[in-house]
Amino acid sequence: MKLNTNSNAYIIIYSAIMVVIVAFLLAFVYQALKPMQDANVALDVKKQILYSLNIRDLDGSAAEAKYSEVVKNETEKDGQKLYECQIDGKNIVVASLKGMGLWGGISGYLAIDPEGKVYGAYFNHEGETAGLGAEIKDSQAWQEKFIGKQIWDENGNVVLSVVKKVENPATQVDCVTGATLTSNGVDAMLKDGLKNVKPNAEEE
Repeated sequence: MKLNTNSNAYIIIYSAIMVVIVAFLLAFVYQALKPMQDANVALDVKKQILYSLNIRDLDGSAAEAKYSEVVKNETEKDGQKLYECQIDGKNIVVASLKGMGLWGGISGYLAIDPEGKVYGAYFNHEGETAGLGAEIKDSQAWQEKFIGKQIWDENGNVVLSVVKKVENPATQVDCVTGATLTSNGVDAMLKDGLKNVKPNAEEE
Protein backbone atom coordinates (compact mmCIF):
# COMPACT_ATOMS: atom_id res chain seq x y z
CA MET A 1 0.00 0.00 0.00
CA LYS A 2 1.44 3.35 -1.05
CA LEU A 3 1.74 5.95 1.68
CA ASN A 4 -0.36 9.02 0.95
CA THR A 5 1.87 11.90 2.03
CA ASN A 6 -0.86 14.39 1.21
CA SER A 7 -3.43 12.95 3.59
CA ASN A 8 -4.44 14.77 6.76
CA ALA A 9 -3.53 11.75 8.89
CA TYR A 10 0.01 11.66 7.51
CA ILE A 11 0.50 15.40 8.05
CA ILE A 12 -0.78 15.20 11.66
CA ILE A 13 1.38 12.16 12.54
CA TYR A 14 4.45 13.66 10.88
CA SER A 15 3.97 16.97 12.70
CA ALA A 16 3.50 15.23 16.03
CA ILE A 17 6.68 13.19 15.57
CA MET A 18 8.67 16.30 14.64
CA VAL A 19 7.36 18.18 17.69
CA VAL A 20 8.42 15.31 19.97
CA ILE A 21 11.89 15.13 18.37
CA VAL A 22 12.45 18.90 18.60
CA ALA A 23 11.21 18.98 22.21
CA PHE A 24 13.58 16.14 23.10
CA LEU A 25 16.52 17.91 21.46
CA LEU A 26 15.75 21.20 23.22
CA ALA A 27 15.47 19.43 26.59
CA PHE A 28 18.78 17.65 25.96
CA VAL A 29 20.56 20.89 25.02
CA TYR A 30 19.08 22.67 28.06
CA GLN A 31 20.27 19.96 30.43
CA ALA A 32 23.70 19.89 28.79
CA LEU A 33 24.15 23.66 29.09
CA LYS A 34 22.54 24.11 32.53
CA PRO A 35 25.73 23.51 34.57
CA MET A 36 27.52 26.15 32.51
CA GLN A 37 24.58 28.58 32.87
CA ASP A 38 24.45 28.03 36.64
CA ALA A 39 28.19 28.63 36.90
CA ASN A 40 27.88 31.88 34.92
CA VAL A 41 25.03 33.08 37.16
CA ALA A 42 27.03 32.26 40.30
CA LEU A 43 30.07 34.09 38.92
CA ASP A 44 27.96 37.14 38.06
CA VAL A 45 26.67 37.29 41.64
CA LYS A 46 30.21 37.11 42.98
CA LYS A 47 31.32 39.89 40.64
CA GLN A 48 28.42 42.10 41.79
CA ILE A 49 29.45 41.58 45.41
CA LEU A 50 33.03 42.50 44.49
CA TYR A 51 31.73 45.61 42.70
CA SER A 52 30.07 46.71 45.94
CA LEU A 53 33.47 46.33 47.59
CA ASN A 54 34.96 48.65 44.95
CA ILE A 55 36.76 45.74 43.28
CA ARG A 56 36.05 45.87 39.56
CA ASP A 57 37.51 44.84 36.21
CA LEU A 58 38.10 41.22 37.22
CA ASP A 59 36.89 38.37 35.04
CA GLY A 60 36.66 34.61 35.32
CA SER A 61 39.22 32.93 37.55
CA ALA A 62 40.56 36.28 38.84
CA ALA A 63 37.12 37.22 40.16
CA GLU A 64 36.65 33.75 41.68
CA ALA A 65 40.02 33.97 43.43
CA LYS A 66 39.41 37.48 44.76
CA TYR A 67 35.95 36.52 46.02
CA SER A 68 37.40 33.54 47.89
CA GLU A 69 40.05 35.82 49.36
CA VAL A 70 37.79 38.58 50.71
CA VAL A 71 34.47 36.85 51.50
CA LYS A 72 34.85 34.95 54.75
CA ASN A 73 31.29 33.90 55.55
CA GLU A 74 27.77 33.97 54.10
CA THR A 75 24.50 33.93 56.06
CA GLU A 76 20.86 34.20 55.07
CA LYS A 77 17.78 35.33 56.99
CA ASP A 78 14.28 35.84 55.56
CA GLY A 79 15.64 35.69 52.03
CA GLN A 80 18.31 38.35 52.57
CA LYS A 81 21.93 37.33 52.29
CA LEU A 82 24.77 38.91 54.26
CA TYR A 83 28.41 38.44 53.32
CA GLU A 84 31.12 38.94 55.93
CA CYS A 85 34.22 40.25 54.18
CA GLN A 86 37.67 41.47 55.06
CA ILE A 87 39.32 44.26 53.07
CA ASP A 88 42.61 45.86 54.09
CA GLY A 89 42.18 44.63 57.65
CA LYS A 90 38.60 45.99 57.91
CA ASN A 91 35.55 43.83 58.58
CA ILE A 92 32.99 44.77 55.93
CA VAL A 93 29.45 43.39 55.68
CA VAL A 94 27.75 43.25 52.29
CA ALA A 95 23.93 43.18 52.38
CA SER A 96 21.87 41.94 49.45
CA LEU A 97 18.93 44.15 48.46
CA LYS A 98 15.79 43.64 46.36
CA GLY A 99 13.08 46.07 45.30
CA MET A 100 10.96 47.38 42.43
CA GLY A 101 11.86 50.01 39.88
CA LEU A 102 9.69 51.64 37.22
CA TRP A 103 9.51 48.68 34.84
CA GLY A 104 10.46 45.71 36.98
CA GLY A 105 12.64 44.34 39.71
CA ILE A 106 15.79 46.05 40.91
CA SER A 107 18.47 44.65 43.17
CA GLY A 108 21.82 45.50 44.64
CA TYR A 109 24.57 44.96 47.16
CA LEU A 110 25.59 47.52 49.78
CA ALA A 111 28.92 47.19 51.60
CA ILE A 112 28.92 48.50 55.17
CA ASP A 113 32.03 49.53 57.10
CA PRO A 114 32.52 49.08 60.88
CA GLU A 115 31.28 52.64 61.52
CA GLY A 116 27.93 52.00 59.87
CA LYS A 117 28.81 53.93 56.73
CA VAL A 118 28.64 52.86 53.10
CA TYR A 119 31.90 51.30 51.98
CA GLY A 120 30.62 50.71 48.46
CA ALA A 121 27.46 50.03 46.43
CA TYR A 122 26.32 48.24 43.31
CA PHE A 123 22.81 48.21 41.85
CA ASN A 124 21.19 46.16 39.08
CA HIS A 125 17.84 46.11 37.25
CA GLU A 126 15.67 43.92 35.04
CA GLY A 127 14.32 46.44 32.54
CA GLU A 128 14.82 50.09 33.39
CA THR A 129 15.10 52.62 30.56
CA ALA A 130 18.55 52.94 28.98
CA GLY A 131 20.15 56.30 29.75
CA LEU A 132 17.64 56.97 32.54
CA GLY A 133 16.69 54.39 35.17
CA ALA A 134 19.33 51.98 33.85
CA GLU A 135 21.95 54.40 35.15
CA ILE A 136 21.57 52.84 38.60
CA LYS A 137 23.57 49.95 37.10
CA ASP A 138 25.50 51.59 34.28
CA SER A 139 26.83 54.64 36.13
CA GLN A 140 29.72 53.77 38.41
CA ALA A 141 29.96 57.47 39.26
CA TRP A 142 26.41 57.44 40.66
CA GLN A 143 27.08 54.31 42.69
CA GLU A 144 30.20 55.92 44.13
CA LYS A 145 28.11 58.81 45.50
CA PHE A 146 26.96 56.41 48.24
CA ILE A 147 30.46 55.86 49.59
CA GLY A 148 30.91 57.38 53.05
CA LYS A 149 27.21 58.05 53.66
CA GLN A 150 25.85 57.27 57.13
CA ILE A 151 23.29 54.46 57.03
CA TRP A 152 21.61 54.56 60.45
CA ASP A 153 20.94 57.21 63.10
CA GLU A 154 21.70 56.75 66.79
CA ASN A 155 18.42 54.85 67.24
CA GLY A 156 19.12 52.37 64.48
CA ASN A 157 16.70 53.94 61.98
CA VAL A 158 17.75 53.88 58.33
CA VAL A 159 18.61 57.43 57.27
CA LEU A 160 20.45 56.64 54.03
CA SER A 161 18.25 58.11 51.28
CA VAL A 162 17.99 58.84 47.57
CA VAL A 163 16.32 62.23 47.14
CA LYS A 164 15.57 64.85 44.46
CA LYS A 165 17.27 67.58 46.46
CA VAL A 166 20.12 66.84 48.86
CA GLU A 167 19.74 68.68 52.15
CA ASN A 168 21.92 66.43 54.30
CA PRO A 169 25.05 65.33 52.39
CA ALA A 170 25.98 63.00 55.23
CA THR A 171 23.05 60.67 54.54
CA GLN A 172 21.53 61.63 51.19
CA VAL A 173 22.33 60.89 47.53
CA ASP A 174 20.71 62.83 44.70
CA CYS A 175 18.48 60.78 42.40
CA VAL A 176 19.36 59.80 38.85
CA THR A 177 18.47 62.67 36.51
CA GLY A 178 15.23 61.95 34.66
CA ALA A 179 14.59 58.72 36.58
CA THR A 180 12.70 59.81 39.69
CA LEU A 181 10.54 56.67 39.94
CA THR A 182 13.48 54.31 39.59
CA SER A 183 15.41 56.38 42.15
CA ASN A 184 12.43 56.18 44.50
CA GLY A 185 12.56 52.42 44.05
CA VAL A 186 16.22 52.39 45.10
CA ASP A 187 15.38 54.53 48.13
CA ALA A 188 12.57 52.18 49.18
CA MET A 189 14.84 49.16 48.60
CA LEU A 190 17.49 50.65 50.89
CA LYS A 191 14.97 51.46 53.61
CA ASP A 192 13.42 47.99 53.50
CA GLY A 193 16.61 46.02 53.02
CA LEU A 194 18.69 47.71 55.72
CA LYS A 195 16.14 48.00 58.52
CA ASN A 196 16.97 44.53 59.87
CA VAL A 197 20.74 44.71 59.35
CA LYS A 198 22.78 45.44 62.46
CA PRO A 199 23.88 49.09 62.56
CA ASN A 200 27.43 48.09 63.50
CA ALA A 201 29.04 45.75 60.98
CA GLU A 202 31.33 44.34 63.66
CA GLU A 203 28.60 43.78 66.24
CA GLU A 204 28.08 40.20 67.35
